[in-house]
Amino acid sequence: KADPTLGKQLFYVSPETSFIHPRGHERGWSQIAENFYGTTMGKTFSKRTLKLDAPPAIHVYGNAAVAEFDWHFTAVRRDNGQTQHTTGRESQVWAKIPNTGWRIVHVHYSGPAKTGVGEGY
Repeated sequence: KADPTLGKQLFYVSPETSFIHPRGHERGWSQIAENFYGTTMGKTFSKRTLKLDAPPAIHVYGNAAVAEFDWHFTAVRRDNGQTQHTTGRESQVWAKIPNTGWRIVHVHYSGPAKTGVGEGY
């Protein structure tokens, strides 16, 4: 289940939190909860599995940190029961929020790098 309640434990619940993904750019926790968790994941797929290819690289800068990693995603589409498989890369910006702790303030994910001539621009 795509559960924004679980996401709310990781994300900073704020209008400033953002999430860039191949199907959109969500600004604020309410858009992330509704559009990414609710529509992109919840309404599109009946089952999802996300696995990291390796442990994330984590860089800490005082009260901020960046996590970067590659992943593969396997899911079952609700509309036709077909299995969908994608790979990608992701960076997450975390901030240490007073009285709250570490929370995600920004996510950016995309597909694999395109390295062919004329690709990826």
